[in-house]
Amino acid sequence: MDFELTTEQLAMQKMAREYAEKEIAPIASEYDEKEEMPVELIRRMVAEGFAAVSVPEEYGGAGMDEVTVCLVTEELGRGCAGITTGICTNSLAMLPIQLAGSEEQKKKYLTALCEGKLASFCLTEPNAGSDVSSISTTATKEGSEYVINGTKCFITNGTYADYYVVFAITDSARGARSLTPFVVEKGSAGLDASRKEKKMGIRASNTAVVVFDQVRVPEENMLGKPGGGFRVAMETFDISRPMIGALAVGLARAAYEAAAKYARERVQFGKPIIQQQAIQFMLADMAMEIEAARSLVLCSAGRIGKGNKNLSAYSSMAKCYAGDMAMRVTVDALQVLGGYGYTREYPLEKYMRDAKIMQIYEGTSQVQRLVIANNIINGRI
Repeated sequence: MDFELTTEQLAMQKMAREYAEKEIAPIASEYDEKEEMPVELIRRMVAEGFAAVSVPEEYGGAGMDEVTVCLVTEELGRGCAGITTGICTNSLAMLPIQLAGSEEQKKKYLTALCEGKLASFCLTEPNAGSDVSSISTTATKEGSEYVINGTKCFITNGTYADYYVVFAITDSARGARSLTPFVVEKGSAGLDASRKEKKMGIRASNTAVVVFDQVRVPEENMLGKPGGGFRVAMETFDISRPMIGALAVGLARAAYEAAAKYARERVQFGKPIIQQQAIQFMLADMAMEIEAARSLVLCSAGRIGKGNKNLSAYSSMAKCYAGDMAMRVTVDALQVLGGYGYTREYPLEKYMRDAKIMQIYEGTSQVQRLVIANNIINGRI
């Protein structure tokens, strides 16, 4: 695997780093404290291309690869994992359109999303989280329309989305085998996304319950053919999971850098605590784990689009390892600061709260291990 970055990738990485330091990091604690999403900033970032790095140029994106997506995501995540989650979700919601949409749908929706519209990816339900096959939201055909009924939960950007990519079953007898994605537009009669979740972390992102009550959508809003939704969802996650791994790396990097800075400045027993071997070893472990996770993320991202049959295994490895790593690093980074790390005077407690979701959303660490194990059982890795 060649890890040498191109001139274009280095430029995108630098741009994202500077943007995060100037626009995101200064407001991160404020919006975390208020438990609000900085909607105008998110829309501006979307319009400036941060959520469309890999979208083809003909639809308004940058047309770059998934490695670049991960480089950008890491830098943004270093600024704030909550705010960056809103950007990542726009990228996530665009993937089913890219994978299954017609040319007309791509021109309509991808172009709008590249110009600043927000989107939500609506798959999870109260009784269907890791078990996608248990989805109960239905889309019943009536003439030239489909009528959608059901409830989706833990939907990022849900309150503010202009478009919802909704997965529903079109045949109750076939269940998940009839799973199909649709694009539902904001303002559709019967759509309610007013209930917001109060969360432990990533509180600068919006997470809502989205209810579909007799929501009518035209047949042309279906992405792909009826019954193709399960494949589309799994292929979407194969592409998006390294991006979430990169977000976890950025978050862990922020925690590590804060801990190292504090250790250089904090004096105990007559010398900076970074001179204590116990602290040195903790920082060394953090640095190693971050570097290992970044390498795995970029390696898995580099496989995307190259026809690798075991892409799902490596995507799951990247997401799982990086997510678990972020939790370990943020806990240890807070420990370096001791009592100060436990207070809101420093950002470590926020980093630790934000890190926990990295082991949960887009497939828990346990589900990732099941995917990896399945690939081992079938001799793919």
